[in-house]
Amino acid sequence: MTDDLKLKLSLLPDEPGVYRYRNREGTIIYVGKAKNLKRRVNSYFNREHASLRTTMLVRNIADLEYTVVNTEEEALDLENALIKEFQPRYNVLLKDDKSYPWICITGDLYPRVYITREARAKGERFYGPYPKVEVAKVLIDTIRQIYPLRTCRLHVSRETIEADKHRLCLQYHIHRCEGCCKGLVSAEQYGGYISEIRQILNGDTHQLMDLLVEQMQQLASELRFEEAEAVKRRYKLLEHVRRRSVIVSPSIHNIDVLGMLRDDDAAWVNFMHMRGGAVVQSITLEYRLSTGDETDDEIMSMAFAEVRQRFSETYQRDRVNEVIVNVLPDVEFEGITFTIPKRGDKKHLLDIAVKNAIQKRTDRLRAMEKLNPEQRMTRTLTTMQRDLRMAVLPRHVECFDNSNISGSSPVASCVVFRNAKPSKKEYRHFNIKTVEGSDDFASMREVIIRRYSRLMQEGQELPQLLIVDGGKGQVTSSLEALESIGLQGQMAVVGIAKRLNEVYFPGDSIPLYIDKNSETLHVIQRLRDEAHRFAITFHRKQRSKGQVRSALDNVPGIGPKTRTTLLKQFKSVKRIREASEEELAAVIGPAKAQAIINALTEQPEPATGTGQDKENNQ
Repeated sequence: MTDDLKLKLSLLPDEPGVYRYRNREGTIIYVGKAKNLKRRVNSYFNREHASLRTTMLVRNIADLEYTVVNTEEEALDLENALIKEFQPRYNVLLKDDKSYPWICITGDLYPRVYITREARAKGERFYGPYPKVEVAKVLIDTIRQIYPLRTCRLHVSRETIEADKHRLCLQYHIHRCEGCCKGLVSAEQYGGYISEIRQILNGDTHQLMDLLVEQMQQLASELRFEEAEAVKRRYKLLEHVRRRSVIVSPSIHNIDVLGMLRDDDAAWVNFMHMRGGAVVQSITLEYRLSTGDETDDEIMSMAFAEVRQRFSETYQRDRVNEVIVNVLPDVEFEGITFTIPKRGDKKHLLDIAVKNAIQKRTDRLRAMEKLNPEQRMTRTLTTMQRDLRMAVLPRHVECFDNSNISGSSPVASCVVFRNAKPSKKEYRHFNIKTVEGSDDFASMREVIIRRYSRLMQEGQELPQLLIVDGGKGQVTSSLEALESIGLQGQMAVVGIAKRLNEVYFPGDSIPLYIDKNSETLHVIQRLRDEAHRFAITFHRKQRSKGQVRSALDNVPGIGPKTRTTLLKQFKSVKRIREASEEELAAVIGPAKAQAIINALTEQPEPATGTGQDKENNQ
């Protein structure tokens, strides 16, 4: 820290304001607000930070600037403006929503009503933004069904009408426009249409619908039934619009809702403005969290300041004084009351806002997945789902294999794949306990019952796909095992034969031959080979342990430490048998040497050249 920076820190006032950090190149790298500038800014330099990004920020600070304001609310507004202007590297950066559609009403003599994504122009009135362009299109189409609005982009004024500059178009002849360009409809009558449209876009449809009911009754009493039918049609369309937009009681009027969702590196805040129980404005703001030190209440303050700035016309017209949130902001806004509802219509609105924030995050993650190489995993799982006739993606797959030699040391293995990749920490091996001899079907039943009984007891998830190494017999044994513990139909079961890579399905005697280049077959083969490898490795280990155990484990007075010492010295049980008593005594003492000689003399020596001797002498 330079002496100049130390001096500035010591001179900071105990006032609200905004501070700006610059690096050695003079670039602004962070903008922040503070209730107390001196306390807040000094906190960066007088302690260690848990966040690495904050530590890096402090290391890069070379200079400090600050601006004193009257209130914390003013500080928040200024902070927002500076962040937008300088886009500092270490700030929470707001991702702009330039793509959101708006409905615009122009300021012409005969105004046009259309959808736009462009910046605002003078004399035009904008409504929205709408979360999806489809919503705005439906609203525009409905309005055009109700009112005969002009859709052309011609400049229509009293002068052009008097000069007869324009010709009537097709829209006039099909009765969708009343001939504005020729002055066939008065500006006052057309202005009445626009006034009603503004009411619709503002969400104030009740008064308009009441007026239409009065008009229908008046026209019907005068026996003007055709005109009354036209008004009735407008009423029905308006009722349809109201049903689509009202989500709570119409008594909820001029209320804002902000629902926030936060991850480790980003936050989403959905904003809705309610009028007459209808959502008339909605937008979801996305923030990127750079340092990790930003608190939820700070983010909520930024979000509310942002929407209030964007929709300043709404706040001036509707005089919003209540805002529903799920996190209270850390700044007090003049004339605004923040509430966190626990039940009722307001809680329902808050749930909708949070749901929209969740959806925004989901959409973002999906978009990222499309750009990520991990999309191959999804494609593989989808291919497996299709080839194996499954209802769901096989994200969790388990494969079983048995191993024994003439019924000796029977074992089994279970390997686990998640998202088409091995999850080795979840691999399991089993000693067969209840089956004698070489009975692969009974061994498979035992292992599957033990595996999934335990998973159910521990409350763990079951796989979507179970693969057994074998054909129809193994598949049938697996189904019987699952049925015995009440899991029939809970997972897909297939068997794969080693010889021709045939895939067997339950109840189908004809195997499926999958294309040898298919990703499905590659994953299944890898599962089978991994299960076989894991089973063989465990089987060899058990046979090796059994060979050593038969010779030394039951010798009185000989413990694990002595056995280890003997095997380290003589390398195998065979060489221990061939050693003299003096050679053994030199290693473990005369008493233990005599016990070893007596025990090995009583035990028959295995035939030389067997597979077991070769295993132990490798």
